[in-house]
Amino acid sequence: TREGPTTAVQLPENARISAVVRASLADVKAGTFVGIAALPRPDGTQLALEVLIFPEAMRGAGEGHRSWDLMPESTMTNATVADTVGKVDGQVLTLSYKEGQKTIVVPPEAPIVTFAPATRADVKPGAKVFVSATKTGDGPLTAGSVAVGREVDPPM
Repeated sequence: TREGPTTAVQLPENARISAVVRASLADVKAGTFVGIAALPRPDGTQLALEVLIFPEAMRGAGEGHRSWDLMPESTMTNATVADTVGKVDGQVLTLSYKEGQKTIVVPPEAPIVTFAPATRADVKPGAKVFVSATKTGDGPLTAGSVAVGREVDPPM
């Protein structure tokens, strides 16, 4: 887990497996669907901790803005890039989603990643993963999807 202890997670045959690979801010343009973990700033904007460029097939996944557990006070915004402007303190993205908009500053040190095809063979001991899992009653955690680091550890 992010906190340190090891946790068992069942990986069913139908779990979606993706590799996390490096991307570039140059890949983010108006119309791109992204997921950005960020921290709120006093001026109402958000400071990106990481940027995930979703493949087109995942457009709309988890659309919206909500709390996130990457670090205290962090948020996640899954939305379409409406506008992008270069500024001194980083690239500024305006994200639009059904309930509104968020302005996010992406500093140069924020990791930019995307998903690539992967298989169960990529999920092996020692691999860094981001797992979306559910728990039913007293049963074990069951993964719906696994993102496994290939070129970079999953920053989510």
